[in-house]
Amino acid sequence: MTKASQVVLMGFDVDGVLTDGTLFFSSQGDEIKAFSSLDGHGLKMLQAGGIEVAIISGRSSRALELRAANLGVQELHMGIDNKRQLLGELAARRGITLAQCGYMGDDVVDLPILRASGFSATVADAHDEVRSRVDFVAGKGGGRGAAREVCDLILRAHGKWDAAMAEYLA
Repeated sequence: MTKASQVVLMGFDVDGVLTDGTLFFSSQGDEIKAFSSLDGHGLKMLQAGGIEVAIISGRSSRALELRAANLGVQELHMGIDNKRQLLGELAARRGITLAQCGYMGDDVVDLPILRASGFSATVADAHDEVRSRVDFVAGKGGGRGAAREVCDLILRAHGKWDAAMAEYLA
């Protein structure tokens, strides 16, 4: 909770985190992704709570562009080979440190950014090497509410959970 309370910028991987990692391709070659509405609302709640959200993916897809726009995520970065470097650049532009950044990834390619982040998280079905090296392992799998767990945790750590829930409990 202490590390999560320091987060002002939270980054999320896509395949295996915001989706279950399955890649669908149409016969025309279009990539199709399934996103969790629970996760999506969590990202929106995080942003409403004053925590900036970044989506950083090694892959590029039109489906992801549409989903990020739907969620109001301004920091969408696709086709990124060096996610750690990008997070450092995002932090520098905001005048914050990597200790104030969080990231949620699921595979070994995410280890450099996870290890550099002040708060690191993963999904229940992440690679063993990732699960053993992060601050928080969600109880749910990728694309099935794991990102929402992290969003809720960060809001609680910041003392913003009650305010986030107020409109739903009125």
